[in-house]
This record gives sequence, C-alpha cells and structure tokens, in this order.
Amino acid sequence: MEKSGIIEGPDGRCRCFWHQNLPDYIRYHDEEWGRPVTDDRRLFEKICLEGFQSGLSWLTILRKRENFRAAFASFDFEKVALFDGTDVERLVADAGIIRHRGKIVSTINNARRAIELRDEFGSLARFFWSYEPKPEERPSVVDLEHLRANPTTAVSVRLSKDLKKRGWTFVGPTTVYAFMQAMGLVNDHIEGCCIREETEALRTDLVRP
Repeated sequence: MEKSGIIEGPDGRCRCFWHQNLPDYIRYHDEEWGRPVTDDRRLFEKICLEGFQSGLSWLTILRKRENFRAAFASFDFEKVALFDGTDVERLVADAGIIRHRGKIVSTINNARRAIELRDEFGSLARFFWSYEPKPEERPSVVDLEHLRANPTTAVSVRLSKDLKKRGWTFVGPTTVYAFMQAMGLVNDHIEGCCIREETEALRTDLVRP
C-alpha cells in the first residue's frame, strides 16, 4: 500500500487500499460502499451487520452476508422483531453466520427498536439522515491520515448515544461511524480513489428523506 492509501487494481484503476484487490471486495468498494442509501431495510441490515462485524473483519461478514439474510428474514425488521427464544437457538446453531448469542439477541432487540423509531420518525432513513454531518463537520481533505486518526467522529458519538438511549445495543460510536461511511452519510473514499467523485455526485443528487 502506498502512503497515500491508494492502490492500483488489476484493471489499472486506483482505489482505496482496504479492498486488498480481492474481486468480491473490489465489487463492494465500487458498487456499494459510500453510495447513499435511504432504504429502511438496507439501513437496518447494515447497522446489524456492523454490530456482528465488531472484533472481526468486514470481509468475513461480507462473505457470509447471504447466509445472514437467509437467517434473519432478509432483515425485514417487522419479521425479526417477532423472533423468540426458539429462533435464538436456531441462529446460535447456524454455522453460516457468526454464532454470537449476544449479537443475535441484539439484532432481535434492535428490530423492535427499529419499529419504534420508524413509527416516531416515519422511516429509519429520516432518523439516520438527520445525523448527516454538516459541511463544517467534515475534513477539507479525506486522506489516509485522517481516516486512521478518526475511527469515530463527534457526530457518530452523538448518534451512538441517541440509539443507546432508545434501547439499541451493539451500536458504539466506531460501529456507527462504519455504518455512516458505508451508507453514504459521509463520503470517505480517499482523495484519488476512482469512485470518490462518482459517490459525491450521487450524494449531491440525493433527495434527503
């Protein structure tokens, strides 16, 4: 990896370093990460999977994502909210996902909290996008040094505290910031990444919920 945090891929395009030039990771980097999302189910899925990722690599979760979707009713939080103790035991026994009882129970809890949040705000998207950082809260240049120095931000701390106050679990500020990066609430593609301008154009054109 160059000091810039940018590496050249097998196709000759320059990207953020973290995809390691692995084909499935490159696809995720190019086609998903940082693109703005306003779909409630996708937002719920991502914040749950970020919770599962805690202590692991995102690549591990990404490669199990279809298994997670099958196990958790495609992250339809109305359905997950109805899971009971039998479902917990089923999920703990499911070798296709991360069999962490606390994180499984947390996902069911958070589904119930998601319904409350949707009922209060009209959508999860409206709530989460209300935490989009203001321009003055963003760095003038997004580079490797900035990202390494800021695994959390003042905004992710505020959002984490708000979610915890509402009963959500496994939503610490680092987890929440990773969620914000992935769902496009911020554009943290490093300067010089071939996807950065495309992502920023999508954010500019986005109709906020």
